[in-house]
Amino acid sequence: MEALGRLFDVGTGWAPVDLDTANGATGKRISMQGARGITFVVNIGAAASGTDDLTLNVQQHTAYTGGTSSDLDSAAVTDSTGIDHFCIKAETLLDNDERWTKVTQAAASEIVLAGATYAALQKKVLIEVDARQLGAGYTHVSLNASLTTSAVQLATCDYFLHELRYQRKPASLPNLLRPGVANA
Repeated sequence: MEALGRLFDVGTGWAPVDLDTANGATGKRISMQGARGITFVVNIGAAASGTDDLTLNVQQHTAYTGGTSSDLDSAAVTDSTGIDHFCIKAETLLDNDERWTKVTQAAASEIVLAGATYAALQKKVLIEVDARQLGAGYTHVSLNASLTTSAVQLATCDYFLHELRYQRKPASLPNLLRPGVANA
């Protein structure tokens, strides 16, 4: 039996983009209504130069477009919680012999990859969010990235929804932005 549609579904956070100051990446929204959790998988190339910090920021939203948006750990949303850890693989050239490193932090919506440590390395970052971490009325999440340099640093982000409420054939999976609406 295939895992797609049974164990997980995949959405796009952002297609390959240069994260330099002029671009950054604003993640696309994805609904959490059909899943218990989401794993953001970010692949980041080595920086062309510099040692600037890269910031990944988990956002929560009350609608698929418009609505209210806030950081996952927003003080204004008293029942939402932040990210207290993430996992990373980092090496000069990622070639599948790396081990995952769990990085713990104070709960926050932001994850900062210190440029002095990571800028010159290729990186794969996993950030997991449980649907119960969202504030009341928040139904969607996204992941943004920002970098304070003009040096080229390419990245891509995929969203993996898991622990699906309803298992379906891949062709019958729902619209990830607006469940219940026909796929375009």
